[in-house]
Amino acid sequence: MPLNMTQGVTDISQQVFDLHMTIFYICVVIGIIVFGVMFWAIIHHRQSRGAVAASFHESTKVEILWTLIPFVILIVMAIPATKTLLAMEDTTKPDLTVLITGSQWKWHYSYFDQDVEYFSLLATSPAQIANEREKRDNYLLEVDRPLILPIGQKVRFLITSQDVIHSWWVPAFAVKKDANPGFINEAWTRIEEPGIYRGQCAELCGKDHGFMPIVVIAKTQVDYEEWLQTTKVAQQQAREEEQRLLDMQLPMDELMALGEKTYQTRCAVCHQQAGQGIPGAFPALAGQGLSVDKSKKLEHISIVVHGKAGTAMQAFGPQLSLKEIAAVITYERNAWGNDTGDTVQAAEVQAVLNGENL
Repeated sequence: MPLNMTQGVTDISQQVFDLHMTIFYICVVIGIIVFGVMFWAIIHHRQSRGAVAASFHESTKVEILWTLIPFVILIVMAIPATKTLLAMEDTTKPDLTVLITGSQWKWHYSYFDQDVEYFSLLATSPAQIANEREKRDNYLLEVDRPLILPIGQKVRFLITSQDVIHSWWVPAFAVKKDANPGFINEAWTRIEEPGIYRGQCAELCGKDHGFMPIVVIAKTQVDYEEWLQTTKVAQQQAREEEQRLLDMQLPMDELMALGEKTYQTRCAVCHQQAGQGIPGAFPALAGQGLSVDKSKKLEHISIVVHGKAGTAMQAFGPQLSLKEIAAVITYERNAWGNDTGDTVQAAEVQAVLNGENL
């Protein structure tokens, strides 16, 4: 593990590194001088050599000197520091703007003027976390959908939060900004080389703070444009598919298979893999748990879609597709001994999203 600060891959990160090293060397010189004088005085004015302590007080020259020297040193340090800080905060004239929204425990990326947005979640499996499977090289630093950015362009980040304070931190870019609910902070970067750059939430945002990684893939302009167009087409097709689902009745086995996958990636972190929950924090869903009886089917859908005020239960309506919501609720209502036997269809989820049947 390197002992020094990350040097980074952008011009700003290099400026930050250079500033760090400049301040470090100044501190080293100060330390050598101060400790050198101290040890010289200890050795040459020790009692065994017959040294007698002088008795004096109030020296105007000394007081001016020990005030003036630190002042000059601070000015020397402040000039490059100010230049670097001003450069870090200059988010004007961006080529691309991305809105980054943190929530427990995921990131949402929205590209301005591009009609592209998606959530980015931890891709490390629960089995790896539970030591039931061998850990991969990028354990806890891998996501299902990374942030894709073009190289050679100034990218402005608008950073906020839906719930608690998070912090979007990518060391290679020298970007670390808090995501505060109700506020928008700004940062920027310009990546010069294609590559994969990793970071994570740097704020203690809850019990799964360590499960909120960031992955940025920098592509050439041609590759970025290709990805952008492909993503736009895919998201448009997904919207069209959702409309077709409204007239379909999906079978139980298909819903259960997708529901289990969705539950393990989105819900198990709080409600646990077997639906047992965490007493006092997250309710159990197993064994006729929260809202799974037939008379509360609509309530169950509403809680998943809209969340529950005053709790950590998020609104998954904006996060999951109609099919995924229908599947995960079907799974919760028929797994771990609940066995209600009923399915939830996309049309029922859409009705709750529209405020109907409640």
